Amino acid sequence: MTEAVTTPSPFEPPLPPGKPGRSAAGITPGDIRDGAAVALVTGVAGVLLGLLWMWLAPRAQYVSNGEAVFLRSSESEARIGADGTFFLLSLGFGMLSAVLVFLWRRRGGVPLVVGLAIGSGFAALVGWRLGLWLGPSADVAAAALKAGKAVPFDAPLQLLARGVLLVWPMVAVAVHLGLTALWSPQDPDPAADEAWEAYPPPHVHGPTPSDPSTPEPPRG
Repeated sequence: MTEAVTTPSPFEPPLPPGKPGRSAAGITPGDIRDGAAVALVTGVAGVLLGLLWMWLAPRAQYVSNGEAVFLRSSESEARIGADGTFFLLSLGFGMLSAVLVFLWRRRGGVPLVVGLAIGSGFAALVGWRLGLWLGPSADVAAAALKAGKAVPFDAPLQLLARGVLLVWPMVAVAVHLGLTALWSPQDPDPAADEAWEAYPPPHVHGPTPSDPSTPEPPRG
């Protein structure tokens, strides 16, 4: 009894060969470790953000008359300046972290982007809370009592626009994706090359009978 032989269709290229240690999405355990390392290092960098914010942010000042506490200058822009300082620092840290991650792993990948987003978001929170903790005391009444009557003292740091906490992660992810799209090396696809060699397009074999350019045989 003759067994039927199934001939693969030229329009159905073979499935790409599986790669050991790589999931269907093309993510290896090494990629996951790289993403975790990026998240950890970026999160620790939030300490530097908090120190710089505490050092560079302009300070509003209060003054006490013995009964109540008032802003020393009602037209002071120091409170808004603290938000602006945090925004600019987050912008710089976001661009710097994206460039460093790209230079470390030029091939990019989903784990790197996820690690960068999580780490930079955590770093922004760390920088904010650390700046508040290291800055002037939030106990205004105690600070006024310690300073004395009619003696100005620094107001505690405040972040009025909480949306600036998203600046670092948004900038880092956007810049990293842009760098990856522009300069990331493109790996050749071996599965596509094998499919081309095994089943090239019809025009590689020559014209088909249905092709109008096929010359007709001479009629006797």
